[in-house]
Amino acid sequence: MPFPRRALLQGATGALAGAAALPAARPAGAQTAGWPSRTIRLVVGFPPAGTTDIAARIIAPPLSQRLGQQVVIENRPGAGGNLGADVVAKAEPDGHTLLMQTISSGAINYALYKQRMPYRPEDLAAVGLVVRVPNVIFVHPSLPVRTLRELVAYAKERPGQLNIGSSGSGTSLHMTGELLKLEAGIDMTHVPFRGAGPMLVDAVAGRIHVAVDNLPSALGHIRDGRLRALAVTTAARSPALPDCPTTAEEGLPRVEATAWFGVQAPARTPRPIVERLGREIDAIVKEPETRGKLAELGGMPPGLTPDGGTTPEAFEAFIRAEIAKWAQVVERSGATID
Repeated sequence: MPFPRRALLQGATGALAGAAALPAARPAGAQTAGWPSRTIRLVVGFPPAGTTDIAARIIAPPLSQRLGQQVVIENRPGAGGNLGADVVAKAEPDGHTLLMQTISSGAINYALYKQRMPYRPEDLAAVGLVVRVPNVIFVHPSLPVRTLRELVAYAKERPGQLNIGSSGSGTSLHMTGELLKLEAGIDMTHVPFRGAGPMLVDAVAGRIHVAVDNLPSALGHIRDGRLRALAVTTAARSPALPDCPTTAEEGLPRVEATAWFGVQAPARTPRPIVERLGREIDAIVKEPETRGKLAELGGMPPGLTPDGGTTPEAFEAFIRAEIAKWAQVVERSGATID
């Protein structure tokens, strides 16, 4: 079952492609005058009901109100988020096509898809970070383990016999699983799915032994007992799941991974539009109503500025640090998509 429908309804109201591949730019004044003049697409590179989609549907209504034009969600899943990101990287840079970027297509995939990456970091402009969320490691209740330490011991006695699911090859969930295997010294078979929804279906049915997911999309299943959470991958426990220990508490402090979701635009979008969007995103993520919805889902504020908010400049620096961090993890794991 996908993430609880109530949470979804609360949030909703109803690189190889270089600069030469982008449309020719018009003067900035011509592009910013009267913007936005029509519906804005917010592209999500993953299926509905996953965390990326949930976060997009939470911010779309207030962004529509602030901009005076409808912001519509367009799901374009495929290639670990690359398909949707590439659509935006090649879109007209006029502020009417935006991307709900993720840790996967915004950082990890640059190292994983060395030969087949259709865009580069410089093809997208940072607008603002929306939310950071823990990943959670869980098992089906039929597996005779109740802690992460017990899972590690159980897996060491059965090398290669357990499988570990993720929402797709190259996603942060896949790489968190690889990091777990590296740090714990265990051998489990990775089983990629086409999104969190299908993965959770098999996890609840017991067809996969272990899985990693963003906390928001798995939280409902954990709370109702259909899945057993073993650890969250953040430095501190999540208020949404306070009884679940961190990986550090379970003896694996280097298994730390915070998924993140933010807005980007085509690289040549006029700076005044990027800055306006950045201000609006910053205001939205500081609204008590937005923070309440994100916290209920297990999300944490952006935290890129002293007041806990975000700016285009801070988000750009954050992305570059994430690209460097995950390139090291990919190299250590030997993972590749090419």
